[in-house]
Amino acid sequence: MGHPNFGRIIPCECKIREREAKLLRQYLELSGLEQLEDWTFETFDPSVPGVADAYRIALEYARNPDGWLLLMGGYGCGKTHLAAAIANYVLRHQRLFPLFTVVPDLLDYLRATFAPDRTESYDDRFEQVRNAGLLVLDDLGTEHTTPWATEKLFQIINYRYNQRKPTVITTNRDLDDLDERIRSRLCDRAICRAVFIRAGDYRLRRSRVTT
Repeated sequence: MGHPNFGRIIPCECKIREREAKLLRQYLELSGLEQLEDWTFETFDPSVPGVADAYRIALEYARNPDGWLLLMGGYGCGKTHLAAAIANYVLRHQRLFPLFTVVPDLLDYLRATFAPDRTESYDDRFEQVRNAGLLVLDDLGTEHTTPWATEKLFQIINYRYNQRKPTVITTNRDLDDLDERIRSRLCDRAICRAVFIRAGDYRLRRSRVTT
């Protein structure tokens, strides 16, 4: 009777694992990673020429998600896979809730709140994005540029910059092509580490390596 757990109902290990699996599934759906849950460091091939350094840096960041990581390179070079791998790792191993979003989809996601039949407010959705434990902005620079889109992106990026919130950004654009205010945040070496991936089409070269 003197045991501290006397009289308490202690769930069995199988129930705990079941609850954790259910919670992980919910997080996957909310994080935008449900379709990318197989995009992990284990499924990325660092032996493909040109991606080893980016793989190492991305894994280091996932283990200690501090500051920002900017992954640059052409189409198909593996940057989106690495960004998703970081988010998947953080979801499973860190005390951060990640949000993975493609930038054009993010803007559509915000615009959708203005529809008359929507129940979620713009402010609630905007707060969800800018305060994510880890925010992954995939394909920055591919969005349709309008004053509204540029301003909303800057507000999100600037807020996370000022708050020093962990952020991963991928782009295939030259930084000079981006909004000057956004570019200035990405060029701040005190918070943002930039990695350029010179791998051509990672997906094609990976298939050649494995065949």
